[in-house]
Amino acid sequence: MKPKESRSELSKDAAATANRDGGGSATNGSKTEASSGPVPATATENNGPNSAAPHTTATATQRQELTRLLKEYNAAPNAAAKATVATTLARRYNSVERFDSAGYYLEQVALAKPTAANWQHAADAYFQAFSFASSDERVKLLGGKARELYAKVLKEQPGNLDAKTNLGMAYMASENPVQGISLLREVLEADPRNEKALYNMGILAVQSNQYDKAVQRFKELVKVNPKNVNGQFYLGVTLARTGAKEEAKQAFLAAKSLSNDPALAASVEEEIAKLK
Repeated sequence: MKPKESRSELSKDAAATANRDGGGSATNGSKTEASSGPVPATATENNGPNSAAPHTTATATQRQELTRLLKEYNAAPNAAAKATVATTLARRYNSVERFDSAGYYLEQVALAKPTAANWQHAADAYFQAFSFASSDERVKLLGGKARELYAKVLKEQPGNLDAKTNLGMAYMASENPVQGISLLREVLEADPRNEKALYNMGILAVQSNQYDKAVQRFKELVKVNPKNVNGQFYLGVTLARTGAKEEAKQAFLAAKSLSNDPALAASVEEEIAKLK
């Protein structure tokens, strides 16, 4: 929960945090429940059910079902039948937190039935995997897939702010972060209260050492949703960097009060100690 320093760390943290706190397309960045902070995870290749990611363990029953479904998928007589099995496979992979594999099979569904909703389901799964990727190689691979599929969504639905926000976040960890900034600004022009966009604009300001701008973004964020744990925490971090020690302390304490996460509590105490 400590503030990240590198672009890759910040981008992955921002994606995981904002994706969780924002709540996806149904809430469009306006979920108000408190949460306990991002939980790191590790994505794996799309190579079947027998190579579970280190952060999750499929049960013997789950592995057997995945094996059965994979055989059924490979034996399906046509694209429609494959799409039906792929939908079930994606749900099962999602249940064991194999988000990259879920994305792969949801993409097969979208290829068979190319609707904006199907493209977004696949993009969201790849974005989830990207959010928890543990290496730069995985960030590049999964972020690239997310960008590719969100572009398909926006081609059909240019006003889809959730897709545009996630696309912007995926660009943040790419070689073209300026494109990510442009997309996030477009989102905020359309919806100034969008939590995910506000959070990530704050993170971008931190990356470029523009702490005054970061403070303003995080202040806007916690005004929209005072229960946004990471917004409060990073507001404290950026206020501390600008010398506003008492305000920073209050933000840190607000973050701590919203979460039962011991790692967050430890980070808050460490940051407050630095203010003295």
